[in-house]
Order: sequence, then structure tokens, then C-alpha cells
Amino acid sequence: MDESIVGQILEKQVLSVAKAVEEKLDEEISALDRLDPDDIEALRERRIMQMRRAAERRAKWRALGHGEYEEVPEKEFFAAAKASERLVCHFHRENWPCKVMEKHLSILAKQHVETRFVKVHAEKAPFLTEKLRIVVLPTLALVKNAKVEDYVVGFDDLGGKDDFSTEDLEERLAKAQVIFLDGEGPANASKHTTKRSVRQSDTGNSSDSD
Repeated sequence: MDESIVGQILEKQVLSVAKAVEEKLDEEISALDRLDPDDIEALRERRIMQMRRAAERRAKWRALGHGEYEEVPEKEFFAAAKASERLVCHFHRENWPCKVMEKHLSILAKQHVETRFVKVHAEKAPFLTEKLRIVVLPTLALVKNAKVEDYVVGFDDLGGKDDFSTEDLEERLAKAQVIFLDGEGPANASKHTTKRSVRQSDTGNSSDSD
């Protein structure tokens, strides 16, 4: 196709998009112009209420240890799982793959205060690792409402190599709906069907041992 024709087509497309954006902005400005003082005050009060609720929610999360990535002993895992609606638990030991996972989790813990991020030393938690049938390290147990909903076992879901990005892991956790991509509300992610209560573990993980 002649380059001049391609250029004309692209120019028309750009102009069309620009016009649509301009029309949308005009509509929003017109809507604001039609608001009377009472409407504006109601919107302001609603926004203040939303901000206050968000601040209270974040304060509650931080009081529970959200926003940090920290080690918890085996006996505290169950209390943490019950206290936080969403929890990511990294079962680890002192090896390179676990250190790679820790680097990314430390970043995500600060970015996603809506979820608590913890780690449990697998060799110091024999009861818990047996109950949840943790056999590969690193393994992330993704907990929602005190139930293990999903697992990230090794790096298989992350490209199979240790050079995956923080965003790769973030997308995997969001897919399981244990974090929200917007940091506050539900993400449009598919639900996984693998569920195991932290109180009842009658089904197992078939992964091979590390």
C-alpha cells in the first residue's frame, strides 16, 4: 500500500480518537456545569466519606501486619490466616530459589497493603508443612477467609525460571484474587477451584519434593 495512503488512514484514525475524547470531556464538563451547590456539596461529602473509610480500612490492615513481609512461627500461622481476609504465606528455607521469591514478595507486600504477606521456615514448621502437604520450596500458600485457595509451587507458574518479574508474580496472585491490582477492590480475575481449609487438609498437592 502506498505510504501516503497509509498516512492518511492513520491521520483519520488519530483525529477520530481525539474527537471522541474531546466529546467525552465536553459531556463531563457539561454535567458538572448542571450541578447546583447542593449537588456539589453532596458529592464532596460522599468523597470525604469514601476517603475516611479507605483510611480506616488501611489503618486496620496495618494494625494486622499488612504492608510488611515478615517471618511468623508455625503456631502463629493459623491466627494470621483467621485475622486477615487475604494472606500470602511463603514456605521457604535458606536456598537461592526462596531468596528470589522473597525479593519479589518484599516489594509486593508494600504495594498491596490489602493483603498480609508472611513467610514460614518450612524446616521449623513440620506440623504445618505436613498438614498443608508442602513438598516443594518455595511454595506460596494463597489463603482467603482462613482457607488455602491456591498454591504457587516453585516457579512453574512464573515461566519456569528464576528471572521472572515482580509483575509476573503480581499477575499470578491477582488471578487467584488474593491481591487486587488496584490495591483496594476486586480484580477481574478467574476463580481457582482448589480449596483446602487450614483446619482440614484432606486433599494433597502432588508436586515432587524439592
